[in-house]
Parts: sequence; structure tokens; C-alpha cells
Amino acid sequence: MTGRVLDERTLNRALLARQLLLERSALDIPMALEQVGGLQTQYAPSGYVGLWTRLRAFRRDDLTRALEGRTVVQATLMRTTIHLVSRRDFWPFAAGVRRARREWVARVGVLPGSDELAARAKRLRAALRDGPLTVKELDGLAAGFIGTLSPWVDLVRVPPSGTWDRRRADRLALAEDWVGPEDATEDEGLVRLVRAYLGGFGPAAWRDVAAWAGIPVAVARRAEAGLALTRYRDTEGRELIDLADAVLPDPGTPAPVRFLPHFDNTLWVHARRSGILPEHHRARIFSLRNPSSVGTVIVGGRVAATWSARDGRIEVTRLDDLTARQDAELEREREALEAFHA
Repeated sequence: MTGRVLDERTLNRALLARQLLLERSALDIPMALEQVGGLQTQYAPSGYVGLWTRLRAFRRDDLTRALEGRTVVQATLMRTTIHLVSRRDFWPFAAGVRRARREWVARVGVLPGSDELAARAKRLRAALRDGPLTVKELDGLAAGFIGTLSPWVDLVRVPPSGTWDRRRADRLALAEDWVGPEDATEDEGLVRLVRAYLGGFGPAAWRDVAAWAGIPVAVARRAEAGLALTRYRDTEGRELIDLADAVLPDPGTPAPVRFLPHFDNTLWVHARRSGILPEHHRARIFSLRNPSSVGTVIVGGRVAATWSARDGRIEVTRLDDLTARQDAELEREREALEAFHA
């Protein structure tokens, strides 16, 4: 196997740069979401904090207005989790993951017979024809069909739900009504997904791309013909792919203190190859009982603390010893995040 060898530090700085975590960006919200591959938002404030830590002069109302203006969309997409994405990315992402979501539903055995499925889908569309409804209102019409039918009826979560002020994302609309008609094929969606992953997370193995999207590796690789890729190796000799026109930052670039929200995608499949989450801290961040239940703080490119909001305060728990300079920088960011929450 040929290709330049990329060490952990190089991969770390590539991840941070592409996630807009080396320097806050002046991009607008839709473009920022496209750059980072969307933000995971099971907990609605995560999208707000995720943008605050990545963008200059970001205000909470900016995201709420973008949701209301439909330039950004919340929907169940990659890995069957709620993501905040740009309007431009919604249909390609939905088309790219749809087949895998349907096959997953079939595997876990919650899929009704074809006649019942068709009847429920028709009922769901009819219920939403006149506009958005809450999950409770929809369940009252046909108990339990939301989780079963969402891979067959594209839904989006619409404001005021799923915002900072109304955090439960329980108000749904038909995607074609809220976003517009579907305008992407599955193959176009797969290309967009792979491009989004590599553009947002850096050089990676195909299995990492597939794990992020929630699709089989063989399906992800179908996008290869539609992309210009370059190949590297990690220090253990494993192949990594990247966009041919992507730039790798200097591994010596300083990494500032950044507060990451709950469920931030940066800590998922990319964490091990980039060293952003030290293995001895993993159990503090992810557990079966309360997975990804805390926000994290990266210092020098690695998770070194956790944070939570309590009674108007941002409380930080340090996991590593920090220098006086790092402590001062962490405190400045903590105060800024506390003001953002106020």
C-alpha cells in the first residue's frame, strides 16, 4: 500500500480545522452546517452551543430564525438520529440513508405487513396534509406509527419545537411541504454524504464514513466513482481516504480551548484515530446508562474536562491537570458560554 503516513497529531488538527474548532468562522449558518457535516441535536440546545463554539458573533436567535426561515432543517437522518442540516443538504442526505434506514427497521422486526404499512403511510400523509402536528396529536390518530413509518414518509421537526425556548422536538411536518420537493437520487445522496464526511472530519477509513452515515460500507463505497479522492495511511498501515482538494493543516497549529455540546459528532467515530478523546476518559463521556450525557471541553486538541449548565452557571469538571495559561483560557470560554446561556 502506498500513500503518505498521517500521524495522530496530523489527523487531530485536520479534524479540528474542518470542524471549525481551530478558529471561529465567519460562515453563515447553512454553510457552517455543510462544512461540519451537520450537528447532532437530540438535545435541542446542542445545535445552538455547537454553532456558538464554531462561529464568530453567533447569537441564539440566529439559529431560531434560520429554522423558522427554513434555511436549516432538523430531521432524523444519519444513524437514525436527529440532525441539524442545511436545507440544501437535507434531500441528498435523506435520499442517501433512506434504504439503510428501511432495512434496519425490517431487521429489528417492527415493520408491519405491506398492507398495514401502506394504510399507515397514507394515514400519516393525510394527517399532515394541512400542516404540522405534534407527535402526541399524530399518535392519537394511529398509535406507534411515527418510528415505523419515518423511513417511508420523510418528516422534519419544525419550530417552535426543537428550539432553545421549546426544546422538545415534537412538532412534525412533511418534508416535501416544509423543504420542497425531493431533488436528489440515492447515488447523488451517497456522493454528498461521503463528501460531507471527509470535508467535515478529515481523512478516514471507509468504515468510519459508513458508521457516521449509518449505512453499510459497500453502500458508502458506491460514491467512490463520483469523487476525486486521495489516499493516505495511518501509523498502523490502514488506508485512509480524503478529498483530493482538501488541505491538511500544519500539525503544529495550536488548538484553542473549545466547549463542545452534548452529542457533538466530533467525539464519535473519528475520536480514536485523531486522539481527541483519550481512552482513559471515554467511560466518563460515554456509558450505557447515560450516553454522552455531558458537554466536553477540548484543550490542546484533546478532551480535558466536562461541563454542564446548572442554575445559570456553567460548571466545569477538570479531567486533566492544566497549565495556568490553559486554565485562564478555559475560564474565559466558560464565562462566554455562561453569558450565552443567560
